[in-house]
Amino acid sequence: RDRSNLVVGLLLPVGLILIFGFGISFDVKDARVAVAMEDSSPIARDTVAGLRGSPYLAPVWVRSMTEAERLVRAGKADAILRVPGDFSRHMAAGHGQLQLLLNGVDSNTAAAIEGYVNGALAVPLQQRGDRAGNKPAGAASVVIVQRTWFNEASESTWYVVPGLIVLVMTMIGAFLTSLLIAREWERGTLESLFVTPVRPLELVIAKLTPYLVVGIIDLTMCVVAARLL
Repeated sequence: RDRSNLVVGLLLPVGLILIFGFGISFDVKDARVAVAMEDSSPIARDTVAGLRGSPYLAPVWVRSMTEAERLVRAGKADAILRVPGDFSRHMAAGHGQLQLLLNGVDSNTAAAIEGYVNGALAVPLQQRGDRAGNKPAGAASVVIVQRTWFNEASESTWYVVPGLIVLVMTMIGAFLTSLLIAREWERGTLESLFVTPVRPLELVIAKLTPYLVVGIIDLTMCVVAARLL
């Protein structure tokens, strides 16, 4: 018969589904890949042309590795595709090489970007092999040398634990404050506060400040545990 509890019971699951459904997603779209074109020959441009047609990649064209590394460290790129300056010469000899550097902080995103880049580069190579009448040779003419930065072992905990800390702090803060108000009401002390000259804002600040301190201590404990354990 309590309508407020009934509304919470019916709407809260829908709200959580929407929040977590849209907020927690491992889909990778428009991944920013810095393409360092140290070789600007037509062969090099044709080899990486497939990146433009992929709906999952958003290539950023730069001229040097220094600029590409700056984008990755600033969080403006998730990976680097390096076309070395001698690519055309090695390509003509049948053993061209490209370097793919992935930001391993998010291991799931790094693995997805690796697959998307390999698939995008395979399209022009396959077309070139079809024109040459030799598909195996065309597909094997370019080797992608892959490296992972910042998290070479691709440990998922490096990405999961920081997000888990946020979730833990949110839940603890909500539970502590809601239990506090409920306990105050059950004990009758909340009614006593109503007859005091304290203002509503002062009351809210007084109730939040102790739990803010507790939250800071909890956050410190979580960070220390994440770092050491």
